[in-house]
Amino acid sequence: MTTAVIVDAIRTPSGRGKPGGALSSEHPVDLLAVVLRSLVDRHDLDPATIDDVMGGCVTQSGRQAANVTRTAVLAAGFPESVPATTIDRQCGSSQQAAHFAAQSIMAGVNDIVIACGVELMSTHPLGQATLGQGGMSRLIRNRYPEGFVTQGISAELIAARWGLERDDLDVYAALSHARAAAADFSSEILPLAGLDRDETVRPGTTAEKLSGLSPVFYDAKIAGRFPEIQWRVTAGNSSPLTDGASAALIMSEERAAALGLKPRARFHSFAVVGSDPIEMLTGIIPATHRILERSGIRLDQLDSIEVNEAFASVALAWLQEFPVDPTIVNPRGGAIALGHALGSSGTRLLTTLVNNLDASGGRFGLQVMCEGGGMANATLIERL
Repeated sequence: MTTAVIVDAIRTPSGRGKPGGALSSEHPVDLLAVVLRSLVDRHDLDPATIDDVMGGCVTQSGRQAANVTRTAVLAAGFPESVPATTIDRQCGSSQQAAHFAAQSIMAGVNDIVIACGVELMSTHPLGQATLGQGGMSRLIRNRYPEGFVTQGISAELIAARWGLERDDLDVYAALSHARAAAADFSSEILPLAGLDRDETVRPGTTAEKLSGLSPVFYDAKIAGRFPEIQWRVTAGNSSPLTDGASAALIMSEERAAALGLKPRARFHSFAVVGSDPIEMLTGIIPATHRILERSGIRLDQLDSIEVNEAFASVALAWLQEFPVDPTIVNPRGGAIALGHALGSSGTRLLTTLVNNLDASGGRFGLQVMCEGGGMANATLIERL
């Protein structure tokens, strides 16, 4: 089977996903286009040789509608012959794009593919793309008569199930900011709109300061439905609304060699699972088990792990389930500090994972992402 390798991966800084954020005045198409153009220019790659561009985006409405990836390809000045598609696997959309890209290369269908993603949450907030008039279908209502819940409620359910106290969540959130503030992201960030660092990182964050924040997801009706919830999830121990774009240049090992390009890592294994759509965010646990079983790689062989910090409770639940050194999990901070620009997050985590393996000299890296609707992706890479 053909080996799929990562030649490069870059991202924009994470912008605050609200009006006035550093990237909020950008058009999402242009934001992604700049990353795509920069990725090929860094390697003097003729964009006409790209077989496909696969991008992630969750809120595919407004300026992010109508196949935003294809529009970004055109905006980047790529030849019209370069196709593109936009994928929605919720928070794991661009991680799934990377899976599809690598798998198409491994199958011998493509030689060069860009996996990427974009989300401008300042202008395309969560909930903008809804189920529309009529809401849930009759058959879904029959199966889930009480209806689904928001991810914030799912995070509360996880905190209750794993016995996580409010202090646990706040201490972890403060650690995420401290790690991100201490990290050097210059090798992976593409300066943009006068911003050369992540706008979402708060270096002075402490657990004591976070303890003063109020829970944000309390709902009397939900409280009656789930009496076990203790209401511990706040804006401070959750990932913030974020603007951003990211991309990875993926090739067959043979094509990279022919072009004189040195691969940074190879794709080793993949997994994707479904999970309870109410608890929703726990799929990272069975996804991790599945990818370890399929790959034959042991936990103690992993050198760096990225667990998407949609909420502190998610990462802490994963850490309870897997006996790993916690210092290798999100060692440069996670989404609580670095932001969670939904459609971009998969390739953003991949970018950070590749760069951390390079910096640390590690060999194997694991990336896991929880996803809306009860799913999760897992990706195992090997540094070359």
